[in-house]
Amino acid sequence: LGLAFQIQDDILDIESTTETLGKSAGKDVAQEKSTYPALLGLDASKSLLNVLMQQMQTHLSMFGSKAEPLIELANFAIKRQS
Repeated sequence: LGLAFQIQDDILDIESTTETLGKSAGKDVAQEKSTYPALLGLDASKSLLNVLMQQMQTHLSMFGSKAEPLIELANFAIKRQS
């Protein structure tokens, strides 16, 4: 979940606006930070994010409805727009 959150954060820094994010968009690129899109590319980063989400759901499925809050948190973290 933490890795997925970070990848989404890196993607949002590229794709979102400052107004949407509530912080300076493009800051990571401007500072030449080592981000997932910088290392893997934007498309590969999005693919990895989807793989991580699928893995989380698979691993948590054994816990049934008890895992729903964590799955919802994961969905929020990955699908967030800001």
